[in-house]
Amino acid sequence: MPDTCEPISADHARRPLFVGVDVGGTSIKIGLVDDDGRPVSHSQIATEEERGAGDAVRRIHAKIDTVLRTAAVTWDEVASIGLGTPGSMDIRKGLILEPPNMPHWRNYPIRDRLAQLCAKPVSFANDANAAAFGEYWIGSGRDFDSMVMVTLGTGVGGGSILDGVSLDGQHSFGSELGHVMIDQREDARLCVWGGGRGQLEAYASASAVTARAQEALDAGGESSVTARIEAGEPLSPLMLAEEADKGDAFSETIILETAHHLSVGIVNVVHTVDPGIVIVGGAMNFGGNSWAIGRKFMARLREEFQRLAFGVVQQTPIEFASLGSQAGYIGAAGIARAAYKKAASAM
Repeated sequence: MPDTCEPISADHARRPLFVGVDVGGTSIKIGLVDDDGRPVSHSQIATEEERGAGDAVRRIHAKIDTVLRTAAVTWDEVASIGLGTPGSMDIRKGLILEPPNMPHWRNYPIRDRLAQLCAKPVSFANDANAAAFGEYWIGSGRDFDSMVMVTLGTGVGGGSILDGVSLDGQHSFGSELGHVMIDQREDARLCVWGGGRGQLEAYASASAVTARAQEALDAGGESSVTARIEAGEPLSPLMLAEEADKGDAFSETIILETAHHLSVGIVNVVHTVDPGIVIVGGAMNFGGNSWAIGRKFMARLREEFQRLAFGVVQQTPIEFASLGSQAGYIGAAGIARAAYKKAASAM
């Protein structure tokens, strides 16, 4: 596995080839991936949620065709397609049900419609599970048989891979780690969607971090973020990370408290699944390993995890994700590849 995910030429790609589609609320990423997980060509389109799922599927099909032609690859060279979308969903039936931030994408047979347009088998997955599979296949989890990934963004998502199998669950709700309970008090925080009192998402998501920081400022907290807010900038986890990296104690405290909250959720999952590694991904990583505050965040997370965990699982490694925004489409392609290999071996 190379250290980067820069595209390779189709001439050097190992066949068969797979397409991965990663649907997000703002954009849809589409990539052509070889049998070793290396991107060959990729692009994206705007989601334009208000136009509905049917319109998006037609545009996805057209963009896949563009991606293939850019790589000088024919449809015949594509074995299958992987599709990751936000929940809720019915994976067995191929339905996207009621994703909270996509009101025009309700109860739509997205898997089968894409399969019809592309004339290829399509494997369907939750978007966070797809990202987790990408990290498992060629990313930070590639040296382990099992892993758990937590994704930190507007909400908190996750994925669990055990012996190469993504845990989807009976109701396609498997590994929704943002809904792990970490606080049972009656006045526990509510998550961004208005439900989920006391759940991890209410404490460790980007929306929760921003809300917690604003509450602390309103209570008299002193911070260098105040001047930026007064100048018209919106408060955000990125702003907190930037100021913490400059030495702002207030911002650092908020971020390290987030590490504690996240550790409680991770302990619950590790005690249940016992993975080989836990990976932290998503847009909110406080600079990751590249920033001092990101390294402090990870150090606190590991420290709190070891303090709270029981027995041998205390030594479970925790690392940042390595694939960035490519994890979703690579993982979706990987899930399609796994289904293709399973079907081939059964013949």
